[in-house]
Amino acid sequence: MMGEITIAVIDDHPLFREGVMRILSEIQGFKIVGEGSTREDALEICATLKPDILLMDISMPGGGLNAILPILEINSEQKIMMLTVSETSDDVMSALDKGAKAYVLKGVGSRVLADIVKSVAAGETYVSPTLSARLLSDMSSAAALAKQPNPINELTSREQEVLDLVAEGLSNKRIALRLGVHEKTIKQHMTHIFAKLGTSNRTEAAMVLRNRTPV
Repeated sequence: MMGEITIAVIDDHPLFREGVMRILSEIQGFKIVGEGSTREDALEICATLKPDILLMDISMPGGGLNAILPILEINSEQKIMMLTVSETSDDVMSALDKGAKAYVLKGVGSRVLADIVKSVAAGETYVSPTLSARLLSDMSSAAALAKQPNPINELTSREQEVLDLVAEGLSNKRIALRLGVHEKTIKQHMTHIFAKLGTSNRTEAAMVLRNRTPV
């Protein structure tokens, strides 16, 4: 039998925070031991109260994501659950990569939230189902993109240099002055760049550079 699960809630919206605390405190086996509204509150609570579960929002003073690593430096065993409205894959991946054990959307029902708290306290991890599906889709898309030949690699060193300046917002005339060549030469380079990248204008070419620049 698992003993009493101690919980702290960090959220800068008082009504939401109080609602979560009230719901969880009414469930047998849960005990609310702390609350706060900022990154600093989260650090202090984890250092002094050491709750089994820290429920924390992303959007709060100091940033919830910015609090994860410092919290785990204080207590490497601290179980952190992000409870937030953010559905962006970047936020989900950042939270999990930094060490959060769960990523839960605020629309979750009270019974489901309680079950998630119990499972995380037992050592499991959790991501809201809709976000899990999106993450898998994003990862598959990224893997497929990585397998595709990078058109940037088809450019000559001079063409890459020209495209870099295009991405900075320079006109053909200014690029020619920067490189010490005729504007007509830059126009020829741009024609080759468009053909190799499969683009039709400067904006599209700059976007390809931004998305596919080799590391």
